[in-house]
Amino acid sequence: MMILRLIYIISLQKGKFLQKLYIIMKNYLFIISFILLFSCENKNSDLKVLQGNAIGTTYSIKYIDTENDGFNLEIDSIIKAVNNSASTYIPTSNISKINKGDTTIVVDAIFEEVFKKSEKIYKETDGDFDPTVGILVNAWGFGPEAKIEDLDSVKIKSLLKYVGFNKVSIENKKVKKEYPEIYFDFNAIAKGYLVDLVGRNFEASNIENYMVEIGGEIRARGVNQKGNAWTIAIENPNFDGSRTFATTIQLHNESIATSGNYRKYRTTADGKKYVHTINAKTGYANESNLLSASVISKSDCADVDGYATALMAMGFEKSKEFLENHTELKAFLIYADENGDMQTYKSANFNN
Repeated sequence: MMILRLIYIISLQKGKFLQKLYIIMKNYLFIISFILLFSCENKNSDLKVLQGNAIGTTYSIKYIDTENDGFNLEIDSIIKAVNNSASTYIPTSNISKINKGDTTIVVDAIFEEVFKKSEKIYKETDGDFDPTVGILVNAWGFGPEAKIEDLDSVKIKSLLKYVGFNKVSIENKKVKKEYPEIYFDFNAIAKGYLVDLVGRNFEASNIENYMVEIGGEIRARGVNQKGNAWTIAIENPNFDGSRTFATTIQLHNESIATSGNYRKYRTTADGKKYVHTINAKTGYANESNLLSASVISKSDCADVDGYATALMAMGFEKSKEFLENHTELKAFLIYADENGDMQTYKSANFNN
């Protein structure tokens, strides 16, 4: 009887031991799982995301970094600097003062670089990109100044006298205008330029992997948090305000800008539509058969921003010809065919 009781006690103790061992192992496995989960989250936390508002639109910035505390203050400073230099919506900016005829303004590096890039694209596009179109942008009601009512061909012809980037220059850091009425509008390139300045700031901090998006204009370098090229989507030109996508592309150390007239336009009482892309040669804001132009290049985002605007002014057929002669640019175009049906076109070097 004593032997049987001893065996029973040992078995009972063994059972308690196994029960305790099970609880210990269960807790241990939970701790291991938590550590693994935390490690994964910690690894993914190298991806930083910044979002906010700038120059009348929104921005989304993603970058991979383990050393720096953050770039919010630096980005705010860059936005402020661009606004103070090139925003026509800020009365005290350099561009606003120059537009009002102040000839004493000594332009900063921002204004000068945007000016030189604009001059280059103006010449390459034979004037289809022209930031001196500002007086017409205002006249049609798309700028910061009052629009001209009952705008007709006679008034447009009189305003065209003050349009032409060949009528302006920079000498000794000061802008020279052939006519005081010439009105600069860098909105078609300044947004891309702001993207570039943010990207350059990351590169100066030795950050190799980032994507800066401001109002749809993008500069991407390196790879995303998964080690893949940054992937973005190109929207369909939906006039009803909905958002669908025509295609997706990967950016390999490239910039992309998209210009389109499907979101920013005015409709008159008689139903006539006027788009915000003003033809600097004719002075009119009529819609062309090109609905959307997305331009990709390894150059700066400011450059593709300007080229995308120029293509919209050219229309589809002329844009195709231009792209055939400028193979440093890739493009995805959405246009309306002779039946009014929406079609897409990819440049020969568009390999996404």
